[in-house]
Amino acid sequence: MPSLSVLQLTEHIQRVLETELEPLYWVVGELSDFRQAPQGHVYFELVEKQGTQIQAKIRANLWQFTYRTVASKFESVTGTTLKNGMKVLAQVSVTFHPVYGLSLNVKDIDPSFSLGERARLRQETIARLSSEGWVGHNARLPLPPVIQRIAVISSATAAGYGDFINQLEENAYHYRVYHRLFPSLMQGNEAVSNLITALEQVAQQAERLQLDAVVLIRGGGAQLDLDCFDDYQLALTIAKFPLPVFTGIGHERDETIADLVGHTSLKTPTAVAEFVLSSFREFEEQLGLGAQRLDRMTRNTLKVENSKVQEVALHIKGLVKQQLSRDLDRISNYQARMLQSGKSHTKHEHGDLDQKVVHLKKEMQRFLKLQREKIDQQEISVRQLDPINLFQKGYTRTESKGLPIQLSQLEVGDSLITYTAHQKINSTITQLQKK
Repeated sequence: MPSLSVLQLTEHIQRVLETELEPLYWVVGELSDFRQAPQGHVYFELVEKQGTQIQAKIRANLWQFTYRTVASKFESVTGTTLKNGMKVLAQVSVTFHPVYGLSLNVKDIDPSFSLGERARLRQETIARLSSEGWVGHNARLPLPPVIQRIAVISSATAAGYGDFINQLEENAYHYRVYHRLFPSLMQGNEAVSNLITALEQVAQQAERLQLDAVVLIRGGGAQLDLDCFDDYQLALTIAKFPLPVFTGIGHERDETIADLVGHTSLKTPTAVAEFVLSSFREFEEQLGLGAQRLDRMTRNTLKVENSKVQEVALHIKGLVKQQLSRDLDRISNYQARMLQSGKSHTKHEHGDLDQKVVHLKKEMQRFLKLQREKIDQQEISVRQLDPINLFQKGYTRTESKGLPIQLSQLEVGDSLITYTAHQKINSTITQLQKK
């Protein structure tokens, strides 16, 4: 077989490819090493992967004129530009150059395929998270009564972050919320790793900063710019996160997977800020209602107890009057018997009678004194039952959550209400010592 030069061989390959191949093919592949030359031409590779392993790749180009048409149509449909990592359906012609080798000349890119591929991958991710039990996992974390300390994951220069901070700090009620920014990219190829790193940093500092929740926010954007929020690893990190995660991605159409696995999803960063502030308002309203209920219960209780005291006092007075009446009748009987006995006695017994009268008087005085002491003691007991007398002696009544403190499970931070004779004192437990 005669030998060929390199040029002859490459020209032969070129002729064979031009003869045997179709003029155009539709090819599915992932954009890699995507770059635009100063002249306006675009060069990249179409890659096929199995997991993270590259199975095949081929050089491709989009000439300036074609690129303008293709890119404009793609952006108008998808809302984003062509970029690395994007899976596309491209119409290509296969070319072979003796110097530059085999490559593809891209004629068109179907934007509807990229949207459909995105939807398919998104649905697969949702199905996987659901089967593994992560959907709704973060939502089961309890929220504190008031969300006072939050970590914010966003881009420091994003308009959505600025809107969030303004809404938080310029609220009409002058509530104050501690917030700490953990900056991250919010779109692009590095966004997922940035977001996961930011969440890991929050988890490391959550206890030291005493955080109540995490806020993940960004402003509005193109549909494909939100692809990072549909990533499985990011969604898994959010679902497993030890604090409630609030999302305000700033989009009105589709719910991202990050929204789905987070604790609470809101449409915009401003809505997230309003949600945080609403916890203050609700807590304040509950405190007011609780104070009203406590005041009403206290008044009713005092009214009932006062009625009971009055009933007891009336009952005791009735008993005392009955006892005095019986005693007076008994005394009258004694006097009558003594007078009758004195008349029937002879003069020689007069002296003995006088002695008996004196003794009787002493007994009467002793008896009356004893009865008076009983009455005085009963009156003291009645007065001691009056809560007002107890308050005036310096005693107080302290309640927590509507119950006397001896019936309550007290904890640091609980509110107390103390009643004195002339004051109602609100206080908060800062320390408990068991005794």
